[in-house]
Amino acid sequence: QVHLVESGGGLVQPGGSLRLSCSASGINFRLYTMNWYRQPTGKQRELVANITGGGAANYADSVKGRFTISRDNVWNRVFLQMNSLKPEDTGAYYCNVHYHNRPYWGRGTQVTVDS
Repeated sequence: QVHLVESGGGLVQPGGSLRLSCSASGINFRLYTMNWYRQPTGKQRELVANITGGGAANYADSVKGRFTISRDNVWNRVFLQMNSLKPEDTGAYYCNVHYHNRPYWGRGTQVTVDS
């Protein structure tokens, strides 16, 4: 059974940093692209960044140059380093993987950027 668990969210001031972590189990982790999504309150969930098993990364335009996605294929974890945070980065952040043609989601971790 696929299981994703996010951690690392919290309250941070504008300009601050956070590092999110997602631990995955139930899949051959190194073979799958891992995704980070976020969902601001009252808005649709959006893709923030993803990373292939080989380490190729893609980012939403809104976070390019500020966020960095990485992964550890030994410990089955994916990370999202978020720098220069802005109030508009506030939302619930979710780890996601598509496995056997269906999406799996963690429960999410809340990020709040506020002074």
